[in-house]
Amino acid sequence: MSNITAQMVKELRDRTGAGMMECKKALTASTGDMDKAAEAMRKAGQAKADKKSTRIAAEGVISLSMSKENKFAHMIEVNSETDFVAKDENFLSFVKTISDASLENYKGNLEEFSNSQHSSGKTIEEIRLELVGKVGENVKIRRIQTLESDGKYIGHYMHGSKIGVAIILEKYNEELAKDICMHIAAMKPAALNTDDISQEDLEKEREIYMAQAKESGKPEKIIEKMVEGKIRKYISEVTLTEQTFVKDNEITINDLLKKHDNNILSFSRLEVGEGIEKKNENFADEVMAQIKK
Repeated sequence: MSNITAQMVKELRDRTGAGMMECKKALTASTGDMDKAAEAMRKAGQAKADKKSTRIAAEGVISLSMSKENKFAHMIEVNSETDFVAKDENFLSFVKTISDASLENYKGNLEEFSNSQHSSGKTIEEIRLELVGKVGENVKIRRIQTLESDGKYIGHYMHGSKIGVAIILEKYNEELAKDICMHIAAMKPAALNTDDISQEDLEKEREIYMAQAKESGKPEKIIEKMVEGKIRKYISEVTLTEQTFVKDNEITINDLLKKHDNNILSFSRLEVGEGIEKKNENFADEVMAQIKK
């Protein structure tokens, strides 16, 4: 039987990122063969990843990467199950790896990107699976959004690692771009302007407001005015250009753009876990369920 030294365990740990006991077990099983031990641990990591793939991953980070000469920007959301793992150096290293790789390999299809080859010789998916084995949680590349500048100016703002915003301005203005990006981060506009709101969404809102107004028992003409007033308020709340500027409540974003003789061509906002239904753990109920068994 091969003698497993502390140096061998350290070497395998550096190579795989796994715990010391796991490394020692793998080396013992492979009779000291480093390559076989590493391969066995990769397979074990795949098995662990398969088991964890159905678990909800709603924590994580947003990463932003810019191409050379600011031709395009990618915003990426990578999820983990806990905020603890989202701060882990292995997780953050993975996020940087895929963020950098996206500049070369992401062409609009997340599945194709996951199967693309990294400079390390592994695919992005293989690197992800290795990370799952290391951190013991489900890790997911949830979405990538792309903004192409077409020769215009791309501005961006990161609120820590939880919210990312990027906009395309018609003319270069770094300070204006930052102000508007911070506004978007805080106010969560759903559309750029009125034209970007779908008629379907407007009709749904109108139906809700109409039903509410009819309960007042007021005349039809007054009800119509009430509904139209609420629709105008709704548009001012969800469209970026009609929103009141967070740094000056006397003007709208549209007023701010006119002041600087500029226009927003498009924007993107990502927030970690947005739209993911998190499981609410009630440990008291869990204990009671165990007692009743």
